[in-house]
Amino acid sequence: MASLILQDGTVFRGCSFGADCDSDGEVVFTTGMAGYPESLTDPSFRGQIIVFTYPLIGNYGVPERGPNEWGFSKNFESEEVHVRGVIVSQLSEGHSHQAAVSSLDEWLKEEGIPGITGIDTRALTKKLREHGVMLGRIVRDDASVTEGERQEIEDPNLRNLVADVSCKEVITYQPTEKSDHPLTVIAYDCGMKRNIIRSFLKRGVTVVRVPWDFDLDSYKEPYDGVFISNGPGDPKMCTATIANLKKALGRKIPTFGICLGNQLMALAIGGDTYKLKYGHRGCNQPCLESCADGSCEIGKTKCIITSQNHGFAVDEKLPEGWNVWFRNANDGTVEGLKHDSGLFFSVQFHPEATPGPEDANYLFDEFIKLLKSKG
Repeated sequence: MASLILQDGTVFRGCSFGADCDSDGEVVFTTGMAGYPESLTDPSFRGQIIVFTYPLIGNYGVPERGPNEWGFSKNFESEEVHVRGVIVSQLSEGHSHQAAVSSLDEWLKEEGIPGITGIDTRALTKKLREHGVMLGRIVRDDASVTEGERQEIEDPNLRNLVADVSCKEVITYQPTEKSDHPLTVIAYDCGMKRNIIRSFLKRGVTVVRVPWDFDLDSYKEPYDGVFISNGPGDPKMCTATIANLKKALGRKIPTFGICLGNQLMALAIGGDTYKLKYGHRGCNQPCLESCADGSCEIGKTKCIITSQNHGFAVDEKLPEGWNVWFRNANDGTVEGLKHDSGLFFSVQFHPEATPGPEDANYLFDEFIKLLKSKG
C-alpha cells in the first residue's frame, strides 16, 4: 500500500508500483490518453509528481531505451525519467505492443521512480483544479509520516531546474541527408525534448545544442538562427538565457522559441510571466491563431489542437511591435508571440508533439523558410 499526501493534509490511498521508495514534488495532472513514455522523459516535468487523468495507463508497455545514430534517445524525449512520481487510476498489469520491451512497472523500478495505482484520479484532479497545483509526497505507509514531515516538501520552482536538465557542453548534430541550402541553428537546451532536435535534423538543419547559459558571443562559426527550447520551472530563473536572447533580438538574428522559450522571449522583450493555477498539460489543447486585427474569434481564424506542458504563462501586456500570435481556446491565455518584423516568434505549445497531434508541425517549416530568406 502507498499514499499520496498533499500539502494541506489530504490523503489519497492506493497500491504501490514502480520503485519501493518515498518521493515528493509538485503534484500536477496531464490529460493525454497516450504518450506516457514521452511524458515521463520530458524534462519539463522535472521535480513534479504527475497524475494521469486517463484511467488506464501502461497497456502498451515501454519501448527500447537505446540511442539513435546521433547518440541521443531513439524513442524517448530525454535519456532519463524526470518526474518524481506517477499517479494512475488503473495500472495495466500486462502490456501488448510490438515495440515494447518492458512494462511501465518494470521501467519505473529500474529508474527509481515510485508510483501509486488505485487512486481516484478524477477526485484528485478536481481538487487540483479548484485549489491549484499543490506540493505532495508519495509514502509507502502514511502512518509513519508526522505532521512536521508533511510540510517539509521542497518546492521545485524555487530552484533553477533548467540548470539541472540542460546539457553541460556544446554538442553538434549533423543531418544525415545534405540540403541544397544548408542551415545551422544554435539551440539553447533549457530541457529540450529530443523530438525538437529530430524535427530540425529531418529537415536538413544542423543543430548546435548549447547549455542554457551559453554565451552567444563565444560562438565563432557561422549560423543562421537561434532556437530556445522548452524546459521546467520558473522562467525568471533563466537570467543567462534571457541575456543571450536579448543579444539575438538586438542583432536581428531570426529566433524561434517553444514553451519555456515563449516565456523567455516575453521576458527578453520586457514583458512578464506568471504562474497558472493548474497549468496546461496534455495533448488535446485547442489554440486559435490571431487574425490580422489581433482577434481570435472562433469561426474566423484557424484552430489547431496542440500538445502542451507548462505551468507558467505570458502576461497580456507586450511592448510596441509585438503581438499575441496564438491564444488558448479554453481560457484565452497567450499561446504565442510574434514581432512585426517577422524575424522573431514563439509558441507556448509543442509543435514537435510526442505525445500528441502534429497540427503545429508546420511551424518548423516556417522558421526554416525564414532562415533561408535571410541567408
